Amino acid sequence: MISRRLALARGACVLAAPFINRGRFSLFARGTLEYSTRTVDLIRQSTVIDMLGLLTLDYRKLAACQNREAAFPAREFDLLKQSGVTIIHPAVGFTRGDVRTSSWGDITRWNHFVAAYSDRFLRVDGPADLAHAKASGKIGVIFGLQNSAHFETVADVDLFYAMGQRVSQLTYNNNPLGGGSGDPASGLTSYGAEVVQRMNQVGMAIDVSHCADRTTLDAIEASRKAVLVTHSNCRSLVPNSGRCKTDEAIRKLSEKGGVFGVTLVRTFVRANGPATIEHVLQHIDHVVSIAGVEHVGLGTDVDQQGRERIGAPNLDLDGYDYSRKIFDLTEGLVRRNYTGADIAAILGGNFRRALGEIWTTAPAPPQSENHPSPSGR
Repeated sequence: MISRRLALARGACVLAAPFINRGRFSLFARGTLEYSTRTVDLIRQSTVIDMLGLLTLDYRKLAACQNREAAFPAREFDLLKQSGVTIIHPAVGFTRGDVRTSSWGDITRWNHFVAAYSDRFLRVDGPADLAHAKASGKIGVIFGLQNSAHFETVADVDLFYAMGQRVSQLTYNNNPLGGGSGDPASGLTSYGAEVVQRMNQVGMAIDVSHCADRTTLDAIEASRKAVLVTHSNCRSLVPNSGRCKTDEAIRKLSEKGGVFGVTLVRTFVRANGPATIEHVLQHIDHVVSIAGVEHVGLGTDVDQQGRERIGAPNLDLDGYDYSRKIFDLTEGLVRRNYTGADIAAILGGNFRRALGEIWTTAPAPPQSENHPSPSGR
């Protein structure tokens, strides 16, 4: 018989769980759902990486916290910790106006936020920080952007790397680097290939989640390192979605050592009918079936509350409590007879491996007029 009580303490264990019976734990005050001891232990022991994990979808609230106009509530940090996640990649994509200046501002605000709450958050700069976040009890934050149009010159890759950016999605929609998912036949441009090469050199991860089919395949071929899909699903299961990836793309990605982050966005989970966590698990199963378990991870693309509260109910799973997403996915993988090692890999081990291989020590950007800040252009 198990005789222990899991404790929730900031900087210590991430879970709060009163002992139930027969190895079951009730983790969330808002319901009676219980989780197996195996699920709880797997999450507690794993470095859980959500490669599109969002602190909040309320961007006005986030900006106020980043600008120190409002304090980030301790209770929200505790809820994030209780969710089971260790590291988030809260990337957004600027697509209008001066994208370079907007992107610079976003990275700057994240730097200010993490520095202001260094007792709770850790900027992830390299492989060692992935382990340090888990050991310290802090939430690791990987700085990234969902559009690389801010790389107006190849030298901008160095500049933004120096600011802390470690992941960049090549395209959100069509841009000078290549095509977006709405233009599937548009390929990687010659300039896009130059940016890919420079990202390889400095150690910045290439993300092709929103890229056109042709740009996705071109980028994988052009890169000397693994390429990531941080948040997408399988087109074989959602045939009408250009944002979901083909089996060919998933196979090519895996051949380069890449990892595919499965998302919980409803429209990428199921084309019609109810969409539940079981349908999300089907996408994990499909990636595993064609690429292997070492090439799938999580990129949920949602915070702990979902999109309905911000006026986008059609993007949420049916009646779902997103604060439970890591636990429900883990429990589902247990039910589907994945081994403990495989579940740990899906929860974060695979992205940890790939990022460790991609990230390298970048050369310091040259001090010249070719590397001005946006305000000095």
